[in-house]
Amino acid sequence: MQEPFNPPQPPLGFSRNHLDRSANKRRDTAWLAAQRADPRAVLVEIAGDKVELIDGAIRTRHPREDEEAVFLGCDPTGKPWFAARADSAGESWRDLRSIAIEGALAQHDIGLLAQARSLVNWHMTHGFCAHCGVATKMADGGYRRHCDGCGTDHFPRTDPVIIIVVRSKRGLLLGRQSNWVPGMYSALAGFMEPGETIEDAARREVHEESAIRVGEVRYVTSQPWPFPSSLMIGLIGEALNEDIVVDPVELEQARWFERDELIAMREERHAQGLRFPTRMAIAHHLILEALHLP
Repeated sequence: MQEPFNPPQPPLGFSRNHLDRSANKRRDTAWLAAQRADPRAVLVEIAGDKVELIDGAIRTRHPREDEEAVFLGCDPTGKPWFAARADSAGESWRDLRSIAIEGALAQHDIGLLAQARSLVNWHMTHGFCAHCGVATKMADGGYRRHCDGCGTDHFPRTDPVIIIVVRSKRGLLLGRQSNWVPGMYSALAGFMEPGETIEDAARREVHEESAIRVGEVRYVTSQPWPFPSSLMIGLIGEALNEDIVVDPVELEQARWFERDELIAMREERHAQGLRFPTRMAIAHHLILEALHLP
């Protein structure tokens, strides 16, 4: 029997968020107004995928009454958190990837920034109704946009992405894209398509990118990925063949990696300088899980 997956410590980047989103309350406009007026309320500004850090903490301010701000939730002390778009980023602003990789903030702060970034980006790109073209307006604290023209409601979306490590007797199948840093290899990944199961999407992506057929597929864990708003669904699959044919549109290279080579990559002592993603990324933990390593 397969042993259950134990969540990694420290956790995956963006995976811890301690806010109570109060989904059953945020439709109440009076309640939302009270949260915004709370003297403890804070707002974080997002410019693209960057936020400003000051002395190792997120720079916040009190939300203004007239600005379009997303309600993120209340932290364990009851303090309300909001987010809004910033027009530009200064020199002290940091991108979310770097913050997560470096562990520059507490995990719960990195998690709420992922929520903020995804929601703010969605509002930036959904200002008009896809049905009739009329400008929409924010509702439910930022979890809905309403069109007065045709009455259509629009809701934030999350795009499911499968990411899979495939095993065979030859090792683990990893690939790389040409725009990655030199020597970086990772799990194969791709967006799910309409009408697909998770397993079917994984088998399709792996075969399209590498010509490897996958049989059994096992779910391991997931990770929010706010670039702009995806959910990485982590899997391990078992290969049915071993001859790789790379799709050059999708990948620069793909190959099998034996256990000893992967351990050398993990320990940053690979003879050719090859490596795989850091601990903040789901691919790192899928590789360790596939090798049965802590």
